[in-house]
Amino acid sequence: MTPPEPLKKSARTLLGIAAVVVAVEALAYVVLAVLDVADVSRDRLGLGVGAGLLLGVYGLGQLFAAWRVSQGESWARSPLIVTHLIQLLLAWNLRDGDTTWLAIVMGVSAVVVLGCLLAPPVNRALGRDIPVVRD
Repeated sequence: MTPPEPLKKSARTLLGIAAVVVAVEALAYVVLAVLDVADVSRDRLGLGVGAGLLLGVYGLGQLFAAWRVSQGESWARSPLIVTHLIQLLLAWNLRDGDTTWLAIVMGVSAVVVLGCLLAPPVNRALGRDIPVVRD
């Protein structure tokens, strides 16, 4: 059995960029979760707590996946790709009206993350059957 190969510098850089962007997004989701729970009123208690819990778990899951992908774990790339494809669809849905700025932010960050995660150096580095370690 061959020892794990270190990530190439270009793959490490791209994974680091993707991880930073996802971490910023994830922290925004966690902050939104806290603000949502803090603003719960009696008439929407279930909805407020449920939405806050969902946003918090989603944000923490994204943060965990970003950390693992930055360490070269290939499994963590899949949930990040799926969620950012969904984010592109949400950005398209928000493109009109007062939410245009949000659509632009969401769309640009999704394209950056997807571009980094699907780049050829990352595909070569994470497409191997052997574990990937950092050097």
